[in-house]
Amino acid sequence: MRPLCPRFRRVGLLLAVVVQLLAQSPSANAQRLPQTVKPEHYTLTLAPDLKAAMFTGRESIDVVIDQPVDGVTLNSAEIKYQSVTTTLDGKTLNAKVSEDAEKQQATFDFGQKLPAGKLKLEIRYTGILNNELRGFYLSKTAKRNYAVTQFESTDARRAFPSFDEPAFKATFAVTLIVDKGDTAISNTNIVHDEPQPNAKHAITFATTPKMSTYLVVFLVGDFQCLSGSSDGVPIRACATPDQVQYGAFALKTAEYVLHYYNNYFGIKYPMPKLDMIGIPDFEAGAMENFGAITYRESDLLLDSSHASVGAERRVGLVVAHEMAHQWFGDMVTLEWWDNTWLNEGFATWMEAKPLEAWKPEWNMTQEVANDNQGTLNLDAQRITRTIRAKADTPDEINEMFDGISYGKAGAMLLMVENYLGKETFRQGVHKYLAAHLYGNATAEDFWNTQAEVSHKPVDKIMDSLVSQPGVPMLTFGQPSGSSVPVSQNRFFLNSKADAGASEAWTLPVCFKTAGNEHCEVLNAPHQSLPASSSPFLFANAEGKGYYRSSYSGPAYNQLLPHVETDLAPEERISLLGDQWALTHSGKSSVQSFLDLVSALRNDLSAEVLGQAAAHLNTIDAQIAATPDERDQFSAWVRKSFAAAYRNLGAPQASDTAGKRELRAELLELVAGLGKDETAITEARSITTRSLANPSSVDPTVAIAALNIAARNGDESLFNQLQKTSEEAVNPQQRASALRALTLFANPALEKRALEYAVSGKVRNQDAASFLASELHNRDTQDLAWQYIQDNWSKVAAQLTTFGGAYLVGGAGGFCSADRINQVASFYSTHKVAASERSLARAKDQIGDCIDLRTAQEGNLKSWLSMQ
Repeated sequence: MRPLCPRFRRVGLLLAVVVQLLAQSPSANAQRLPQTVKPEHYTLTLAPDLKAAMFTGRESIDVVIDQPVDGVTLNSAEIKYQSVTTTLDGKTLNAKVSEDAEKQQATFDFGQKLPAGKLKLEIRYTGILNNELRGFYLSKTAKRNYAVTQFESTDARRAFPSFDEPAFKATFAVTLIVDKGDTAISNTNIVHDEPQPNAKHAITFATTPKMSTYLVVFLVGDFQCLSGSSDGVPIRACATPDQVQYGAFALKTAEYVLHYYNNYFGIKYPMPKLDMIGIPDFEAGAMENFGAITYRESDLLLDSSHASVGAERRVGLVVAHEMAHQWFGDMVTLEWWDNTWLNEGFATWMEAKPLEAWKPEWNMTQEVANDNQGTLNLDAQRITRTIRAKADTPDEINEMFDGISYGKAGAMLLMVENYLGKETFRQGVHKYLAAHLYGNATAEDFWNTQAEVSHKPVDKIMDSLVSQPGVPMLTFGQPSGSSVPVSQNRFFLNSKADAGASEAWTLPVCFKTAGNEHCEVLNAPHQSLPASSSPFLFANAEGKGYYRSSYSGPAYNQLLPHVETDLAPEERISLLGDQWALTHSGKSSVQSFLDLVSALRNDLSAEVLGQAAAHLNTIDAQIAATPDERDQFSAWVRKSFAAAYRNLGAPQASDTAGKRELRAELLELVAGLGKDETAITEARSITTRSLANPSSVDPTVAIAALNIAARNGDESLFNQLQKTSEEAVNPQQRASALRALTLFANPALEKRALEYAVSGKVRNQDAASFLASELHNRDTQDLAWQYIQDNWSKVAAQLTTFGGAYLVGGAGGFCSADRINQVASFYSTHKVAASERSLARAKDQIGDCIDLRTAQEGNLKSWLSMQ
């Protein structure tokens, strides 16, 4: 599954942070099923009624009973049973069904002990097509309803009674009875399509390979598709009829990626076809259902004739992420959800590889380096968790889909691959997959295989990162001769946090010196590592290490003159991230960080400038405390970056993707944080032209311009964007307009935006993140917070499975002690499901901001006075 906003910097870190529910939760009763009964095969016939929002189900489950049992317990939620029967010794037995709603389980009691052996359960039932974006649910457009599914992680049980745990793999034969004018999509290809009474037809799909329940999918409606193929596999990009023309880019992406993965894994894509379907209402970014991947429309569909570089890359990444799951997650599946990272970390690491080969102009390694900085900052907060963590209940399982399972696990794999070498690591991946085809696996299975193939201590490296929370800080002394002293400890962004007992990791440390790069293993709290004599020392070659670095004063001063000339963009990103982390933790001053940014002001990498800009915005929001300080800071930004923006000139058709993104990055920095009137006027002009004729301007700079225009926008622009968010056919235009509505600083327009968010005109998949964005923005947060409190019933009605965590976490954008108390008090009486960890994190973030301002505001004022 792809989270809604996984690329940390690209969304200002907000949604990536607020979705993190990472503290250890109170212990809960385990909700695991007994291991005595195991499914082998499901035969499912479902008939959804899209008008009545319900469905009927006929199901048979072939099970194997390991030892005599009194009954059969499986998972079930929101199911009404009509009958449950089985046949034993030629006699039909009717079951009494007892349900445990809290555990989401049902037990079938047949009135006698069931012997060991094979048995077939026959079940008749009804269910609801809910509005909660999970299970079997309704997705709506202005013209009609669709019946669609989202089962990961524990919601297949809402569509059919099942052994809804990943290790209970089985085969599935699915039939969907739908209206005559509709079609259906499931995991495999259609093998029969037969007329039925009452203007219906029954669509039967080929039996699947062994797979977990959470990967089953049913889609019903008037979907239309574009078709292609790769390596002999039919591929389709499908959507509602008015959207299908926007699927061409995703289809082209999938054709390249499937061929790439076939070669990389050395195991052919196993399903008879691959469908990708855009869903009007879909909470996540995408879901890797085996053979039929579902997507939020804006993460699949775009008009490539005038799409921004970021939009194309986002679609490419989501497609590549979900397709990686077809091998790593679908074909070989985690044993249990405590190893969610095995699925999500691997797909996060893998997603950039085919795009790097296909679209080198996207600079994917720089994008990944930037994302890893967000992950390191997330993991360095006081509330975090181990990569592998307890997950027994549905809420605990859902909380595993966070920046640790995705970002930290992906970064760990990147570091290990860099240490072993790409081909050695690939061989280990192939051997692991081949050993567990259509089965389940654990973390130990993966790292033991890599250690066996490489003959290097991969098991110790990965175990130390999987089993310990937090970020290692490596402190490098002054090199002496051919070695450098290194010490390690746990790093926190907050200077007051205490690591407690000393912690140590086993880590590959890769040094870059002039003309040389080599990796050494650090495995002790204090150690001397080999380091070649060189004019400078940089201890994170290629920016792929999962650790923070700190250098002695002399070593850092020796490094600085080489930053622009001898460090790659990924390494400059890493250095910026390290220096900001040291600033945030009080181990360095904001002056030192701003001096480094000044040295990089003319950097030609959009990703390097983006890393710097993200931290400059944090300085403005969290360190600068008065209007005068912010004005002085804005003046410095204008002085430092306006010339770089002007020197790029007007957009040209020949501009590279990197230059287009650099221009957009600088425009938003100069016009936004710098408040440059000339740039603001230019942004308004670009926005006016773009809204009138999207093809008349570079779409990459148009996104940045729209953000600036909205922050400085009037009622006319607000009305135009609201109309676009509702009526535009292009999903990217709708999404961009909706995001821009959260940026208006005019109080009257902000209030309109807040009312719009809970009006029902904004899909509930978007409402919570809309409100969270308002909360996290200094210019809009006070009014947003008051509105949320005054209109809680309207707000609460919009919250979905993950929406509550988005909203509660948005309060982490405040920076005063009063707000900590207000937020805690309000949510103590206005409970939000699965948000306790998010609330704890939000309170910590407010406290961190207070401490950061206290430590660095004086330093900022002093530095600004000398500029």
